[in-house]
Amino acid sequence: MTSPVAPDISELQAALVRRLGATSVITDVADQQRYCRDWHGDVTTGAVAVLRPDSTQAVAQAVRACADLGLAVVPQGGNTGLVLGATPDDPQRQVVLSLERMNRVRQMDPDDFSAVVEAGCILQQIQEAADDAGLFLGLSLGAEGSCQIGGNISTNAGGINVLRYGMARDQVLGLEVVLPDGTILDALGSLRKDNRGMDVKQLFIGAEGILGIVTAVSLKLYPRPEQIETALLGVDSLQSAIALYRRARRDCCDLMTAFEFMPPAALMLAREALPSLTVPIAADHPGYVLMEISGSGLVDIRALLEQFLENVMNDGLMHDGVVAASRAQAANLWKIREAMNEGQAKRGAHLRTDVSVSLSRLAEFVEQAEERLRQAFPQCLTLSYGHVGDGNVHINVLPPVTANAVDREQIIHDAKDCINAVIDEFHGSISAEHGIGRLKRGEFEARLSEPRRHLLVAIKRAIDPHLMLNPNCQIRLDT
Repeated sequence: MTSPVAPDISELQAALVRRLGATSVITDVADQQRYCRDWHGDVTTGAVAVLRPDSTQAVAQAVRACADLGLAVVPQGGNTGLVLGATPDDPQRQVVLSLERMNRVRQMDPDDFSAVVEAGCILQQIQEAADDAGLFLGLSLGAEGSCQIGGNISTNAGGINVLRYGMARDQVLGLEVVLPDGTILDALGSLRKDNRGMDVKQLFIGAEGILGIVTAVSLKLYPRPEQIETALLGVDSLQSAIALYRRARRDCCDLMTAFEFMPPAALMLAREALPSLTVPIAADHPGYVLMEISGSGLVDIRALLEQFLENVMNDGLMHDGVVAASRAQAANLWKIREAMNEGQAKRGAHLRTDVSVSLSRLAEFVEQAEERLRQAFPQCLTLSYGHVGDGNVHINVLPPVTANAVDREQIIHDAKDCINAVIDEFHGSISAEHGIGRLKRGEFEARLSEPRRHLLVAIKRAIDPHLMLNPNCQIRLDT
């Protein structure tokens, strides 16, 4: 990727404008800023240019132009990632390629329960388009009003509906991808059963743009749920929440779509972010579960939930609870979960983790991790919450509000090492749903077995021999 004499940036920018047109190339530093800053605003870098193609052919043309100029390409969706996977780290040699102008729903097929959408489509817009057609997309994230489906697929996003519908990978029927040499892989079929050898689209799901740029996706859809019931429940502990989850999986079957655990501090943080927020349950429970079941057709979802809650209340698995009586009340309950994250952000830079262990050991893992954090960082607020039912938990560490930037950085670094050590003991994952990006690359590489490393390097070099796409993301390779 390097040339003996690096061209001046202004020359590179002029060349990109000549090849791609002024409307597709952003060179002004101020205009580039929102593309070169991570979601939380912790990191701001720069780029030679920001490219904004509006079609698959234009993406291919942009990739070829960058290859000719010796520039690396950092693909970017809605820029809502949390691991710096879409943030350039070499402003003199990299461009950002934004998919935001590729935002068309190409096809919505109610009979096939599928849709074909371009990579720049906002997730919420796809959800709404599916809803208008009487369909439902199983992927749902806190950032769904900003994130783009191409980024969701490239990071294999998770979200709140994983219990029932699976990760982003499970929503994909086909992909359209621009490869590092500018050729276009068209694998946009909507077949549910296609056993013609290896499923090559899987290479690009979760690859964070290091092998190709996703430009369109064929998505699996479901019948639109006509009944959705949401409840906020008070429990004794995370262990009680897991016992409640096991019971819910048995009694509510596959109708359960979400099961979120929150500690008492979550309510405090939510109120800090939204002082007007109504929390319709006592604030003195050791833990809280936000549970949702949904369905359509002949099943009476409300009756099912009420009978389930009566049974578990009688059995002592919960002691208090509230069931939303309307969509507005349900939205208010979910605001607690969302505002909790805003409350953490208001307290300044802090450690955000995204880890997973076997569900059977989740409570034990959290207990050990929290105890070690209490011993090492007694001055910090530790917050453990997550999807529970899929073994995914976020153990976040918030330094004191009075801590300066240097002290915060040290706490974040040391607390991460502390949690990762416990993760290793439990044979868990340092990234359950956020990906690796650049932020977790060192942790990822340190835990790679040699056979897996060999395979990943071989695949990268075979598809992208010049290391042109998203260099330094996931694995660092030298030319």
